[in-house]
Parts: sequence; structure tokens; C-alpha cells
Amino acid sequence: MARSSLPGRLPRGPFSPDFWRSPLRGTWFTSVLGVVLLAGITILFVTGLVSYAAYNPDLSPVNDRTPDKGVLGFYLFSWPTDPPWLYRLTQGVHVTLGLGLVPVLLAKLWSVVPKLFTLPPARSVTHALERISLILLVGGALFQFVTGILNIQLDYIFPGSFYSLHFYGAWVFFGAFLAHVVLKAPAAFRNLRRMRRGEDEEPDEELTAPRPDPPTVTRRGALGLVGGASLLLVATSAGRSIDGPLRQTAVLAPHGGPEPGHGPGAFQVNKTADHAGIRPDDTTEETWRLTVTGRTGTVRLTRADLLAMEQHDAALPIACVEGWSTSDQAWRGVRLRDLAALVGHDEPADVYVESLQLRGTWRHAALSAGQVADGRSLLALSVNGADLTPDHGYPARVVVPAAPGVLNTKWVTRLTLGEL
Repeated sequence: MARSSLPGRLPRGPFSPDFWRSPLRGTWFTSVLGVVLLAGITILFVTGLVSYAAYNPDLSPVNDRTPDKGVLGFYLFSWPTDPPWLYRLTQGVHVTLGLGLVPVLLAKLWSVVPKLFTLPPARSVTHALERISLILLVGGALFQFVTGILNIQLDYIFPGSFYSLHFYGAWVFFGAFLAHVVLKAPAAFRNLRRMRRGEDEEPDEELTAPRPDPPTVTRRGALGLVGGASLLLVATSAGRSIDGPLRQTAVLAPHGGPEPGHGPGAFQVNKTADHAGIRPDDTTEETWRLTVTGRTGTVRLTRADLLAMEQHDAALPIACVEGWSTSDQAWRGVRLRDLAALVGHDEPADVYVESLQLRGTWRHAALSAGQVADGRSLLALSVNGADLTPDHGYPARVVVPAAPGVLNTKWVTRLTLGEL
């Protein structure tokens, strides 16, 4: 008798089949988790690519955080301005679904971990491909979820840009995911059909424990625990991208819970004026000027000059890559296309926007001619009936329908119009 199977003896290590004793592992349990992840990760990948397109990286190098992407940018398109809540929806789904899938992912990794220690490493070409895809899948999943969660929690600690690491990591991970789906999906769906017919699952000697411990919970009970954990994460995070009472339930998410304070400017911000290095002396009526440059030259405008121009209103949300957003705020200011006309652009043009902000990746950004042309795209001077607060971008900020929050530049000091 093998030593690992003697009474009172511990298994010899993870490379021994007897080391894995849980009776929960098996093809049915793994198949159910795999089908959930198949749907969920596909949605995550698509909404992630959509989020990247929202930055208009093909418009200008200043917006492009992955200049060496090559063919990986084949799908990019000019980001629209309608519906105005588009980015709020796609990024809210991306982040909330990603958090909700964490328990499913961890359960799936737990269910297949014996496969990582199977000997011999490769019994056939198909088996070798499956092992390689599994290693890339596990590593890619952990990297994508960890970097994403840290960014959501505003605790991103990895060297290099989150945008580039998450973008390239997504392609590596999804490539391994597709390879794994091609290899394993037929068996997973066969097992689900067998389950519906009340038949026994297909055996898998790499998953099923040869000498399982006595069960303490059924497989359906374990799936219920996983599903409950996912619902709990959704319930404690989704509210930060949804209006109304649900915002109060987002207790585990930055920018969840009650709004910060009271009054017209009492809605969430990502960075305060102090954090961005904005000095009060640079935003006074006497010192601040907006410089607009275009086809016919340059004009410099005071805030009083801007207030003397025709004012327009737009009800727009602010939505950020971390998944949080505000409800529609009542912005008022000068249309970007009217500022373009001041410097000879009767037809709206691309615009390069610069901020007073002294540091930070997004102290400048580019907007497309289509975004400038939209009558709701404003250089906002007030919000909800009052002047902008310093944290919301006083003396002036850009607001554009459907654009990511970082493209709604605050503390604007210069607009340069023309083809970018």
C-alpha cells in the first residue's frame, strides 16, 4: 500500500493525488463555475476594450497610454457623445461585474489547482496545450483582477501605467482564456447537460480526489456560498455608479456612501484642488486667463469675458475609470464650439486642453471635433446654480457628454484648436 494512503499518514505533497482530499472537486462543480466565467469574462473583456476606446487614443499621443499597441488597436473607433451616460454604463458594468466575479474566480482556481501539479507534465500535445493555457490563465487572471481592484480602491502600487499594464495584460489573459475555452468548453457543456438529465458527471482523475474526505457541504451548497459572496460584493459596490438610495450601500468602495457635504457642489470628486497642486493665487479674477489658440490667432479671456458670452446648460454625469460616477449635474457655461469660432474655426475642430494642474498624468487631454461640435460640450463656469468650487475645477472646466472623467479637464487654462 502506498505510504500516502496509510491511516494517520499525511499526503506526501501537492504532486501526490492523495494530497487533494476535498469531495467538492469534480467536473460538474468546475463546469458550472467555468460557464459563469465564460459569460462574465467575455463581458469584462468587451467593456474593457470599450473603455479604452473612450479615451480616443488614436486622436492624439497625449491620450494614448499604449503607443506600441500595433494591431491590438484594430477595433478603435471615434468615441460618440450619445447617449451621454454611455461611459457611465459601460465602465460601471465593467467594474461592478469584475468585483462580483472575484468569488467565482477564486472558487474556480481552487477547483482546478490539482491540475497544476499533475505528473507527468504533458501526456499529449492536447494535454500540454491545456497545461500551458491553464498557467497563463491563472497568472493572467490574478494579474488583471489584482491590478484592477487596486486601481478601483485608489491604491494602485504597480510600477508603470495602469492603462498600459491592464490593456496588454487583458490581451494576454483573454488569449489564454480563449484557448482554454476551446479545449474545455465541450466537456463543460456536456457535464451540464448530463446534470439536467440527472446523469452522473464525466470523471476527471486530475480533479476528483481518489480518497476524498467526508463531505461537510454539498456542491450545490458550495455554489450557493460562492453566489452569495458575489451578490454581497455587487451590493456593496454597485451603488457608487447608480443614483438613489443604492449609493448608500456602496460601503466597500471609494466614492460610495453619502455625498461629501451639502450644497450645489456636494458631489464626488476624484482629486481635490489641493491634491492637484492648484494654488488659490492662480485662480483669482486678476490672475487667471483662458488662452484660446486657433486658425486666426490667439485670444485671452478673463472669467468675466466668458460670463459675458452666451451661456448654455447641460445635464451631464461625471464617470471615472474606477467605476464610480455622479448623477446628472446641471452645468452652465460657454459651448466649446463657440470658443472654437472665436479663433476662426467655424466648423468645430479637435482641441488640446491644458490645465493649471502642475502634476498628474491627465493634466492635459485631447477632444475630437465631434466632441467639440456637440452643443452639450461646455467650458463650464458653474454647476447646480452656483460657481464651480475649487475641487470641481474653478475657474473653468470642460464637461463633455459620455467622456471619461479624466477628459473632463478641471482648472482649464489653455485651449489649442486644430487637427491633432
